[in-house]
Amino acid sequence: MPDPDQNLSSVAHEEVLSQRESEGESPVVDSTPQEPRPGQKEHSEVKVADNSEPGEAEAEGAGAEKPGRLARLRRSKKKDMPGGLWLKCESCSQVIYRKELEEKGRVCPACDFHFTLPGGERVRMLLDEGTWTEEYAELVPIDRLEFHEKVTYADKIERTLSRMKQNEALICGRGEIHGRKIVLAVLDFSFMGGSMGEVVGEKIALAAEMAARDGVPFIIFTSSGGARMHEGVLSLMQMAKTCAALDHLNQAGGFSICVMTHPTTGGVTASFATVCDLSLAEPGALIGFAGPRVIATTIKQELPPGFQRAEFMLEKGMIDAIVRRTELRDTLAKLIDYRGM
Repeated sequence: MPDPDQNLSSVAHEEVLSQRESEGESPVVDSTPQEPRPGQKEHSEVKVADNSEPGEAEAEGAGAEKPGRLARLRRSKKKDMPGGLWLKCESCSQVIYRKELEEKGRVCPACDFHFTLPGGERVRMLLDEGTWTEEYAELVPIDRLEFHEKVTYADKIERTLSRMKQNEALICGRGEIHGRKIVLAVLDFSFMGGSMGEVVGEKIALAAEMAARDGVPFIIFTSSGGARMHEGVLSLMQMAKTCAALDHLNQAGGFSICVMTHPTTGGVTASFATVCDLSLAEPGALIGFAGPRVIATTIKQELPPGFQRAEFMLEKGMIDAIVRRTELRDTLAKLIDYRGM
């Protein structure tokens, strides 16, 4: 039978605690160990939940008990999350885990949008392992016009060289695709927007001559904002120079393919990117001379859906085919075989 004295004492104790709380006093818990009543289980300790804010718990003085679990969690410093783990697709706005994107060759798993690839990664993805030999890597741009805006062109070159660990936007050399020898040139958009200056034009011309000497196909990957404004008319001269070099390769019986990737615009589109024997493109790539917003503002008309995208350019006959990134190696190897080189 339950002890009435025990029940009365418990009720009285609760009333005292309630009264003290209403008067603004902190509840006091008697921590003195007591002998258990017969038939009552012994409790090792009494746990009181601490729901006070961290600042309140500290203000109660040294006599306060240890803070509760919630207070400890609030006081604990949040662990910093490293940046750059997630990317947002510029086509469908899907948030993508960076590692997953890299495993898929920088292709959006939701909408199949092809992100821009760095030049070195493009080379590794395209060529057979161990076959790449870079040529003309020692050529470095020069500030002939002493061009400057907020900073001088010379300073901009120096900063870009130290950041990129390569000397120009275009890398070129020899390699193999499924055992087929080629000369490869890749424009790297991360180097000053893949813009074409004197060195880029010179390396395209040298690579075309190398392909003609070796009797192998010349394959170009473009990703560029156009001619490099810092070099003025000297950069515009490269448009004629690169076209002449590809024409010389054609007359020598050579074979050239250009794969236009996102984005390919400006003077690069208006020169060597569109004069090769075959013009391919990756899905969704922006291909044009001026940007769509500039054109819409100039002509004061609404542009058709998908204007200047690879699919639009294929429909209008500006390119020969659209090839997904995962199929490029096999497709290029087949085209080389069809050409008989």
